[in-house]
Amino acid sequence: MSAAPSPAGPARSAGAAARLDATRLRRLGEAVLRTEADAVRALIARIDEGFVRACDHMLACEGRIVVLGMGKSGHIGGKIAATLASTGTPAFFVHPGEASHGDLGMITAKDVALILSNSGETPEMLTILPIIKRLGAPLICLGGNPRSTLARAADVFIDVGVAKEACPLGLAPTASTTCALAMGDALAVALLESRGFTAEDFARSHPAGSLGRRLLLHVADIMHQGDEIPMVRHGTLLKDTLVEMSRKGLGMSAVVDEMGRVLGVYTDGDLRRTLDRAIDIHTTPIDAVMTAGCVTVRSDTLAAAALHLMEERKINGLLVVDEGRRLVGALNMHDMLRAGVV
Repeated sequence: MSAAPSPAGPARSAGAAARLDATRLRRLGEAVLRTEADAVRALIARIDEGFVRACDHMLACEGRIVVLGMGKSGHIGGKIAATLASTGTPAFFVHPGEASHGDLGMITAKDVALILSNSGETPEMLTILPIIKRLGAPLICLGGNPRSTLARAADVFIDVGVAKEACPLGLAPTASTTCALAMGDALAVALLESRGFTAEDFARSHPAGSLGRRLLLHVADIMHQGDEIPMVRHGTLLKDTLVEMSRKGLGMSAVVDEMGRVLGVYTDGDLRRTLDRAIDIHTTPIDAVMTAGCVTVRSDTLAAAALHLMEERKINGLLVVDEGRRLVGALNMHDMLRAGVV
């Protein structure tokens, strides 16, 4: 009678199988990335006069860049259109299938058509090709077959063909769509640089994003003003300053002169240091314990720059002054957090 198998035996076998599967999966993933990286690297040699002519057409465009593509090329086309639009080149995507049912009306003679088709023989594209040609709109084709119908009809053909797809069956668009997307990015960035498009321009088209907040939001947009500003006159007793700080809830109070000019600031940190010195809060004037010559900012300072200053100086609040150092506002780290600057 044979001995019963050791309980550890099957567990070890399953673990070994799992390790083999994991190794194989990693190798498959690496192979895909290698194939796609090689395909994109091969595009560098194709940044030629055709690429330059395509950029010239798009820079001279008085209308919009109309991007068209079917299937996976359509998904890539949508991303390219979005990238162009967000980097200073007005663009939108049109589905070729819908184009022949009325959406061709979106394309005008002032536009530039950017068509994506790996085969260059996409039926939906060929259906609308004569209409686009009759309009006289320049036609740029990103494709994988320079002898295709679309390639021959285009004013500019940019070869984004690949030696092989990353899909082991050679069927699913993988390396080819990656290359089309990369070339679209190359066009968008070349146009961006040519137009002198700046980070501020980018932020204006992304006001809800973190970049937009960093580049568009100013201290004036988030600071406390008027009666919300914690403030006492010089000579005020420390105990009364603490009442003002508690009432306004910013963890600090400005100390100003008769003209409203900032002389100093008193913060929660100053209070801890004051208590260590056993100072009588009922008789001590604020001038004796405030931080004179404190850090201030102007209201037109970018909120991101103010945040950087706070982090650099290791402080949690800032007073806002005008050109005459008169107090006009105050803000703290919580205001930065609420505004999404942090």
